[in-house]
Amino acid sequence: MTIAIFANPLRSETLRELKRVLEYMQQRDVKVVLSHELHQEPFGRDYASVDEYTENSDERIDFAISIGGDGTFLTTASLIGHLDVPILGINCGHLGFLAEVQTTNTEEILEQLINHQYTIEKRSMLEISCPAIDKILSPYALNEVAVLKQGLSSMISVDTYLNGEFLHTYKADGLLLATPTGSTAYNLSVGGPLLYPYARAMVLSPVATHSLSVRPLVIPDDSKIDLKINSRNASYMVSIDGRSQIFDDDITLHIERAQRTIKLVQVQGHSFVQSLKDKLGWGK
Repeated sequence: MTIAIFANPLRSETLRELKRVLEYMQQRDVKVVLSHELHQEPFGRDYASVDEYTENSDERIDFAISIGGDGTFLTTASLIGHLDVPILGINCGHLGFLAEVQTTNTEEILEQLINHQYTIEKRSMLEISCPAIDKILSPYALNEVAVLKQGLSSMISVDTYLNGEFLHTYKADGLLLATPTGSTAYNLSVGGPLLYPYARAMVLSPVATHSLSVRPLVIPDDSKIDLKINSRNASYMVSIDGRSQIFDDDITLHIERAQRTIKLVQVQGHSFVQSLKDKLGWGK
């Protein structure tokens, strides 16, 4: 078995957890590949079964482990999403809806992983296309695609078309389209609804809208969205799971459900309902 591990090397708590995982894998004779930054850490070369992750590693990876918060998990998904391998998230961050495994029981969870005592959840993604798509690191989003005003500039106007039919012109700081997985992220912070991970839906949520009558809208996940943005400074920002790029406002965006999915490792004793209770304090 070969496992790829990704983490933020700038956080000391993450590196401590990484060493803990490496020591456990060494005892179980599991092959590990580390991202370049992690492999350069002094301890990254202390384990005989550890290699550096390269494109040549793709064909032999069985699992991926993300150590950190949900941001690290999203980065991991963007790097290896094309491999269609399951990802396990170990939480060294805060809320952690994607990185669910707590560091208090890491060894127990790793044992379940090695012994195949888990289930796989397939999470839907979004794909964005436009004439300037080559400027984007990855056009796929596990959480959301957001169009936003730049800095302190005035709000933007977003002409929104749903399956080719004009829906509304949102006058706001921005507009985001979130997957069910992303409904607990940026969407939640702007007052959007929570969606169950398996719901065949996505949600359009305005950011700081100018009109009190405008509310988030849940739409079928086979919908096709086209966005035409108007801005006073003739540009706007596109954020794909936090990866940002500035576009000219003569560029129209097309967004729809991607053909690919992301596989999440669901270990024993964890569920979306349990996460809601733990993370949001429901039922307490």
